[in-house]
Amino acid sequence: MEGLELTDKPVTIFHGKMFTPKNLTPLKDLGGEGGKCVIWGDVFFTEVKGNYRKIYTVSITDYTGSINLKIRAQEGEDCSKWENIAKGTTLLVRGDCTYDKYEHDYIVYPYDVLFVERKKREDNAPEKRVELHLHTKLSSMDAFCDPGGIVKLAHRMGHPAIAITDHGVCQGYPEAMLATDEIHKSDPEFKLIYGCEAYFVDDMVPCVYGVKDQPLDGEFCVFDTETTGLDPGVEYLTEIGAVIVRNGEVVEEFDTFVKPGKPITPKITELTGITNEMVADAPGEKEALEAFLRFADGRILVAHNAHAFDIRFLKAAAKRSGISFEPTYIDTLTMAQAMYPGLHNYKQGTINKHLELPSYEAHRACEDSAALGRIFCVMLSDLAEKEVTTVEGINTGLGGNREVLKKKYFHLIILVKNQMGLKNLYKIVSEAHVNYFFKKPRVPRSLLNKYRDGLILTSACEAGELYRAVVEGRSYEELKKIASYYDVLEIQPLGNNEYMVRDGKVESEEVIKDFNRTIIRLGEDLHKPVIATGDVHFTEPEDAIYRTVLQAGNGFKDADTQPPAVLPHHGGYAEAVQLPAQGKGLRDRGDQPPARSRPPSTTTCGPSRAAPTHPASRARSSSCAMPPGNTPGGITATPVPKIVEDRLKKGTGLHLRPRLRCSVRHCRQAGGLLQRGRLSGGQPWLSRLLRRGHFSGISEVNSLPPHYRCPKCKYSEFITDGSVDDGFDLPDKDCPHCGTRMLVDGHDIPFETFLGFYGDKEPDIDLNFSGEYQSNVHRYTEELFGKANVFKAGTVSGIQDKTAYGYVKKYLEARGQTVNHAEENRLTLGCTGVKRTTGQHPGGMVVVPDTYEIYDFCPIQHPADDVAGGLLTTHFEFKYLHDTLLKLDELGHDMPTFYKYFEEYTGIPVDSIPMNDPRVYSLLTSPEELGVTPEQIDSQTGTFGIPEMGTNFVRGMLVEARPRNFSELIQISGLSHGTDVWTGNADELIRSGTCTIAEVIGCRDSIMLYLLRKGLEPKMAFDIMEAVRKGKVAKGGFKPGWEEAMREHEVPDWYIESCRKIKYMFPKAHAVAYLMSAIRLMWFKLYRPAEFYAVYFTVRGDDIDYEAAVGGAAVARAHMEAVKRRLKEEKNAKDEDVLVSLQLVNEMLSRGYAFLPIELGKSRGNKYIVEDGKVRLPFCALKGVGGTAAASLERATIDGQEYISVEELQQATGVTSAVLESLRTAGVLADLPESSQVSFF
Repeated sequence: MEGLELTDKPVTIFHGKMFTPKNLTPLKDLGGEGGKCVIWGDVFFTEVKGNYRKIYTVSITDYTGSINLKIRAQEGEDCSKWENIAKGTTLLVRGDCTYDKYEHDYIVYPYDVLFVERKKREDNAPEKRVELHLHTKLSSMDAFCDPGGIVKLAHRMGHPAIAITDHGVCQGYPEAMLATDEIHKSDPEFKLIYGCEAYFVDDMVPCVYGVKDQPLDGEFCVFDTETTGLDPGVEYLTEIGAVIVRNGEVVEEFDTFVKPGKPITPKITELTGITNEMVADAPGEKEALEAFLRFADGRILVAHNAHAFDIRFLKAAAKRSGISFEPTYIDTLTMAQAMYPGLHNYKQGTINKHLELPSYEAHRACEDSAALGRIFCVMLSDLAEKEVTTVEGINTGLGGNREVLKKKYFHLIILVKNQMGLKNLYKIVSEAHVNYFFKKPRVPRSLLNKYRDGLILTSACEAGELYRAVVEGRSYEELKKIASYYDVLEIQPLGNNEYMVRDGKVESEEVIKDFNRTIIRLGEDLHKPVIATGDVHFTEPEDAIYRTVLQAGNGFKDADTQPPAVLPHHGGYAEAVQLPAQGKGLRDRGDQPPARSRPPSTTTCGPSRAAPTHPASRARSSSCAMPPGNTPGGITATPVPKIVEDRLKKGTGLHLRPRLRCSVRHCRQAGGLLQRGRLSGGQPWLSRLLRRGHFSGISEVNSLPPHYRCPKCKYSEFITDGSVDDGFDLPDKDCPHCGTRMLVDGHDIPFETFLGFYGDKEPDIDLNFSGEYQSNVHRYTEELFGKANVFKAGTVSGIQDKTAYGYVKKYLEARGQTVNHAEENRLTLGCTGVKRTTGQHPGGMVVVPDTYEIYDFCPIQHPADDVAGGLLTTHFEFKYLHDTLLKLDELGHDMPTFYKYFEEYTGIPVDSIPMNDPRVYSLLTSPEELGVTPEQIDSQTGTFGIPEMGTNFVRGMLVEARPRNFSELIQISGLSHGTDVWTGNADELIRSGTCTIAEVIGCRDSIMLYLLRKGLEPKMAFDIMEAVRKGKVAKGGFKPGWEEAMREHEVPDWYIESCRKIKYMFPKAHAVAYLMSAIRLMWFKLYRPAEFYAVYFTVRGDDIDYEAAVGGAAVARAHMEAVKRRLKEEKNAKDEDVLVSLQLVNEMLSRGYAFLPIELGKSRGNKYIVEDGKVRLPFCALKGVGGTAAASLERATIDGQEYISVEELQQATGVTSAVLESLRTAGVLADLPESSQVSFF
């Protein structure tokens, strides 16, 4: 079929019947009058809408255009197969094209659909290239190659290696590395070459130009010129003055007027003192220049502003006179800027004065050159003190000037040879982002020189230093000097540089060929490899449009004429390197053409991994003593019960960073700094990481099986038969030995879910602190582990769909194009995901072992390249470092703040709250224990204001599942946080009576425990749990043998099918930690209601409605209804937050508890206070009164201060008139007079 090349794979009927496609219509031509059509397309988007009568949309494209296929399901009809069509599937469709009045667009109703397989692109070159210049989507806003996808494509096409060279970053490495890991399972010889296209700047001070070198104690010709103007193209020399400097002294002088080719203007005469009469009989330009050159006699020339002025005039004169002039020269202007920083300007007279040399008459070449000779002698002396001894050493000896970073940069490719090179590249990229960032992460030459070991430098594209010098027409000797810095020289196809012809920069393609020939000649003369690269930016030819859209949106005028930068790139290489007809081609001369060259890098490059999986342990042996009385013997009987001993020994022999063990103990003991910081998420992390977490007092979550424990005689009793799922659900029981009421505990959390089956993965550790102290905790972490070992976890953000849509609309409108919704969507989706910026995890702190450097793992940078911010993050996203480095999630959390205030307001330790109070559990399914009806508070539960339990979604789950105990509550928490665990999965199983809330899959841990109890082999049970919880089963099914083993051990069908649907599962440790907090808050809500509401609004009262609070329940309910109406019309986060606050206000008022209005002398700034069972509102409860103003009002009034007027109150507090107006409107100021003035009338 024309335009559609298929493989020999049999066609599959997906829908309808088989048909023979004829007269395929390109999708761009659909529309008009509609009607029957036969089309083909690749699927790029699927969507389903509706509940009972679902509408399925499948979007396809043939890359000329796109169209939506629309399928309307009849009531009860299962059309889910449409939703599950994989992206990239190729469809042949026969159907009706019609205008859809609901979509306001043309769509196709398909009645016959076939699955076919298109032939994939192949690289049919007899010898495969290795692409050494390639960009991925991590090249910010520029490229569209998926790092893993492009590596797999290169391998499929038979390429032996591929390089990743993103602009200024290494962030594509992890995905490329993971793809290479998969390839190595079948082809260990394939190489991934790590690289980077650096923004290269020459921070070697540009003082010396040319190729000649000599010792500084040699002879120099210091000169100066006077001219008729500033432009050497139209102005002329009028005077040349010069002196010879030998061994640091002026020994000879030269001076001549020059007869210019035009009259000297009065302005120039006023400036230089040179008149037309003075030059009337002077030598002509050629004669004067020849005399000067005889005086210079091949010496290195020296002038002030030589490069921008004097040398340009001498070169122009030499060209007009037919004199060869390619000097080596020194510019003292840039020398002075580097050697004498801080001067207000760098005119020659200013420098002369700074060096305390004799004054002279400026603007005459004879005087200026003599004065400059004296200045240069001092400079030579100063250079000797810097141990600079040769002319060539001046540039490097004065390097490191940061101001030079603002100059124009060049592109330069860095390729990694070995592991040392990779670490050095990480250092270079880090320095570029942290210390040399100016609009781009710039790489100075001095930095490259410092870390060049293990790296290969190539000359890059047309933006490279060498290519630019070739285009500028620099002398061949100068080009050789530039090229000598690089290890490999680079040329690219003609199409990559065709813009030069379009823009009139060169006359024809032949000139571009000459540029390439020059680079090839340089490679031959310098014995350096010359490689042909493609500067690849996208994977498939049809992806070019996405880059066009982005470039157009970013102001590139040539966006529509970009080169075909796709892999593999062969087009134009032969033409690019072909020598003129009268010469010999590279093939004819026996050379291997660059288009097929395989540079040394393909065999020498290849460090093992971009981020090592596990560094070899260098941890020193150390111990971490548990606090007295908290040893296992202090908690349980002596000897320790075997089940406890086995759990404590779990993982023995693993190197688990002893320093971290001790340091987190220090964190726990840091006193007021952490303010009730609590571990959650890996809550039992030391009981699994260190086998002792709960017993050492670090974590309150007990990971042992359910058990009783006598607090007096230490008797213990464990339930391991699965009859009880959680220790908090055990009935009360007295100790059989001493009669004491025993404690219940134990949540049965397997060690393996945290550290892996063999203890071979890094743990997730969440440290939740009050948000008020989060920044203190981050600083303390740096203090604890060392600032050089602690970094924020970095993030990478791509273009989101709304932003991408904006780019697409702008592109289409600028070109006057109109496309259908499907094509708009295709272009939008194609532009999403390309890197836009970087950021930081809100609380993730990455800890590097003190025996390593961060550069052993990744580079570092400022988030969003905010140099002023001072924060440093990992260059890679932490998900790629998870198996290598430890991350502490030190999160700001409300729960520790709740705890702090509950203990402050009630004096009741939160640890003493029982976990099995039946009245508290009743709130999960009814508000009656609160003394209100569901109608009064518009809820079937009493969980408003309870974290994890108060949202509409979870309250609906509670009503439907009706949990009766803590283990079922764990199920609710897991189900509410997972993806595709409740909706369309557990909810349907419970509703149909297939199983109960206790039996469905709730948390990831329960899968492993359930399968173990069914008798599955432990490692298989663990692997199934890991695959299910990560969504791998939902995506790719069970691994061979798993399903058979499950059925063999009588795992029911509903359980297996439930596993197939799950995309993400919540860990039990998180659920237990959160639920213990929720139970405590519900206890305070039930038994200490006034304090509960006061604390709740103190912590989360930003959106309180003051009028509703003081107006009573009726007003609160009226305001609630108004907010609900607004949310029906348009959802917004602000109204949703206000509604949550109003629900709590209404509930409190309906229970009979009241708010007290704001009152001077009684109200606090930001805290709600309990007075006689009522809650006093603070100043911040008023809209318009911010935290600072509220605190000021509290300080000025809380100690009983009295004021005679509003004016005096404002003077005492410093609040604005707007704040006073808010107080006045609320009646807070009462009868307080406005002014302190006394009126007698």
